Amino acid sequence: MQLLCSGTSPGVGARVPVPDYDRARVRPGIVHIGVGGFHRAHQAVYVDDLLRRGGAHDWGICGVGVLSADARMRDVMATQDCLYTVLEKHPDGHRQARVVGSLVEYALAPANPLAVVERMADPAVRIVSLTVTEGGYNIHAVTGRFDLEHPDVVHDLQPGAAWRTTFGLVTAALARRRERGVGPFTVMSCDNVQGNGEVTRHAFCAFASACDPGLGAWIEENVRFPNSMVDRITPQTTDAERDEVAGILGVRDEWPVVCEPFSQWVLEDSFAAGRPAWEEVGVQVVGEVEPYELMKLRLLNAGHQALAYFGRLVGHRFVHEAARDPLLAEFVLGYMRDEAQPSLPPVPGIDLAAYQRQLLERFGNAQIRDTLARLCAETSDRIPKWLLPVIRHQLSHGGEVRRSAAVLASWARYAEGVDEQGEPIEVVDRQRGRLTAAAARQHHDPTAFLEDRELFGDLADDDRFVSAYLDALRSLHEVGARRTLERLTAALRPAERRPA
Repeated sequence: MQLLCSGTSPGVGARVPVPDYDRARVRPGIVHIGVGGFHRAHQAVYVDDLLRRGGAHDWGICGVGVLSADARMRDVMATQDCLYTVLEKHPDGHRQARVVGSLVEYALAPANPLAVVERMADPAVRIVSLTVTEGGYNIHAVTGRFDLEHPDVVHDLQPGAAWRTTFGLVTAALARRRERGVGPFTVMSCDNVQGNGEVTRHAFCAFASACDPGLGAWIEENVRFPNSMVDRITPQTTDAERDEVAGILGVRDEWPVVCEPFSQWVLEDSFAAGRPAWEEVGVQVVGEVEPYELMKLRLLNAGHQALAYFGRLVGHRFVHEAARDPLLAEFVLGYMRDEAQPSLPPVPGIDLAAYQRQLLERFGNAQIRDTLARLCAETSDRIPKWLLPVIRHQLSHGGEVRRSAAVLASWARYAEGVDEQGEPIEVVDRQRGRLTAAAARQHHDPTAFLEDRELFGDLADDDRFVSAYLDALRSLHEVGARRTLERLTAALRPAERRPA
């Protein structure tokens, strides 16, 4: 079967929407680092929407991979002329496919880091955007400091180094622009990190100052780092979905993206050298992102964590299975209503109760077939950013924390690496060794997992929280996940919903 590419695109256009603009006229104005499924289903789609409206020809995207593993994406993009398919899966089984053309170049930094730096140094590039994962900012979860001792950071700080990190590449490009009298680009994070713009500013300024204090001061003064909130559930693409897309297109796409129909982007209007007119295609461009950002991180992202470990322990494998389990749904909604929502400021234009119900509906989309294993991966990067702020707010205000404590206990139980049926659990986390070692000790040292101050700070010193955590962990070991949830939800159920 032929591959999707510029030559086969006209034939595909008889089946699904394809770019109706002249891609040869599109020039990169954005360099995006970390081209995964989410970026291709989100930011790149918004740019594609603008291009289809007849504008934004100077806002095409040059994708960049910074890991050796990104060589496969480089190869696919080269073969397919950077074209790919977005397949939206609706809850009723309806499929909606389109071919996206806003990505017009792709570069692999390990193969030629200088070429990537020069692409970003080009005056035509006015935004460098990032999806480098929650852990990609090299910020300590407890201290909030940039880790200058990370081996790759140490390498990139050496004079004449071939840059390995996003920090090295971006800082080198900004240094060249400064030397050449070219204004800076905007650095725009699209990761699920609270205050992602401020976190990005802190990380890049710390790295640049370690290279050259004058450069660090220039970046602090001149570069814009807008905050943003991004949302679209985008699971990993399977071979079955590649085959499905081939059947729809009539040609093969080696790396399509599968996603839900819902998409949201709230973006702070703070740019150093202009931006696309994203508000014309549904982006909420606002002066203050934080209320929307906290809503999403503490309800959706932390809600996923509340669902994931208990869901896996009771025997589910897919997110929709867990979300449709009435007991789990009640637990997650209770967490959102009684623990997360009280930690949130007012969110303009949002009915939070309706938003929470909508989240459960989105989680329950069986067509997406998102896996609990994906939600459970790299938890050490996620829970400290998404759930711990809720816990700390609630503790400081005398609020409810028992469900949040149970979520941490479910993670600790999951990290033991075996489920209640004796089947192995693959713990995927960059901190796997220390997590599983602590989890192995907790049968005789129940607070061993919680006492990791690199992750949890001083939570182990709070008697109220420790009591709730130990109650949940003890119950998980003695009666299992489902019975633990039954006890907890019954105890916390609003009085009007309890049986007479």
